[in-house]
Amino acid sequence: MTQQTSQRTVQTLVGGLVLLTGLGLAFGALRIPGEAGYGGVGPNFLPWSVSLVLTICGVMIVREARTTGFSELAPPSGGERAWWPGLVWVSAGLLANAALLTTIGFILSCTLCYLLAVQGLRRAQDQRPGVRDLVVDVVAGLAISAPVFWMFTKFLAINLPGLTGTGWI
Repeated sequence: MTQQTSQRTVQTLVGGLVLLTGLGLAFGALRIPGEAGYGGVGPNFLPWSVSLVLTICGVMIVREARTTGFSELAPPSGGERAWWPGLVWVSAGLLANAALLTTIGFILSCTLCYLLAVQGLRRAQDQRPGVRDLVVDVVAGLAISAPVFWMFTKFLAINLPGLTGTGWI
């Protein structure tokens, strides 16, 4: 098997996985009620939209891989092997978010998730963050998570766990 044939096979598999993910999401969207809510959009609108886009992307990736392949594809950057401590940092952020969401609220748990994920990414590039970097990362996490929380709770009337009963934190 030549190098080009091997690459096309891997590219086809990736496209097939994207396609299957889109179809799986569409199958799951069948179980979501479709009654139109505010503005004529029901709760199944977003899953159907994402599944449609994923399915189309999967078909296009498979088509491209089977015809010309990704001939303009640049060689991969980064290290020869995966850097596992980075995966641990990012995974710790996601697990902490899930574990603490109802305890410390959406804003603080998402900020912690952001902080831990960024630490993993920084350390993967051999950056050792100082106190200033940690403060900037916390502020950035708050600047991202707080508006998302307020948009969901105040504008969309979707209840997310907060730290207080006021609905603002």
